[in-house]
Amino acid sequence: MTGGLGGDFDSDEREAREIGGAAAEDESEFLSMAQQYYRGEMSQSATYLDRLDLTVDWAIAVVTAVLALAFESTERSSNLLLIGMIALVMFLLFDVRRYRTYDAIRARVRLVEENVFANAFDPEGAPLRDWRKELGRDLRSPVLKVTYREALSRRLGRVYFPMFLLLGVAWIFRITVFVPGETWLETASVSDVPGEVVAGALALFYAVLFALTFWPGKRQAKGEFHGQEPGAWKKPD
Repeated sequence: MTGGLGGDFDSDEREAREIGGAAAEDESEFLSMAQQYYRGEMSQSATYLDRLDLTVDWAIAVVTAVLALAFESTERSSNLLLIGMIALVMFLLFDVRRYRTYDAIRARVRLVEENVFANAFDPEGAPLRDWRKELGRDLRSPVLKVTYREALSRRLGRVYFPMFLLLGVAWIFRITVFVPGETWLETASVSDVPGEVVAGALALFYAVLFALTFWPGKRQAKGEFHGQEPGAWKKPD
């Protein structure tokens, strides 16, 4: 192996793989490295959180635009609201993928907070035995911490289900009240697809959304405030 940053670095050589071994045995070096690592993970976590917010912002913009167009006049088709639902599904799928990556990074941040910083303030022992091995294993072979089902449920409950509900209520209003002179079955029809079929498909779609959002499941995400009562010192006066 050639030394220096400009040389060839072979990660398969033992010397290269053990470059952080000295820091693991020296307390001051380890704490210094942990501080820099924590800052890096926090920065990466903030980056993915910004990406999540950007996806949500675009979803809100599309929903707003679809609602404005659909109710601009009675000449507009109610199908615009269906297109908005399809677009919202696509944003949800993008969001879930980004959320799972964000959660994996956040879990490592919480592991450091629980076992380094929390113990510095209250040295009662690490909540997870061999947490350094656990963190090292995850850095070598990163894995997602939440299932797709849980991530989908959490993003629906926190962000997307209200938007789907808004579009659903708008669609019902659009086909029943907004267009006089037509039956709701005529207004709800899509090309050659009868209104009964469209309404039935939407009813099934929203039933699935409701189940995904509110069906209870075991939590895998390593969060901070989920399901916890506030401590005495955190309660407002």
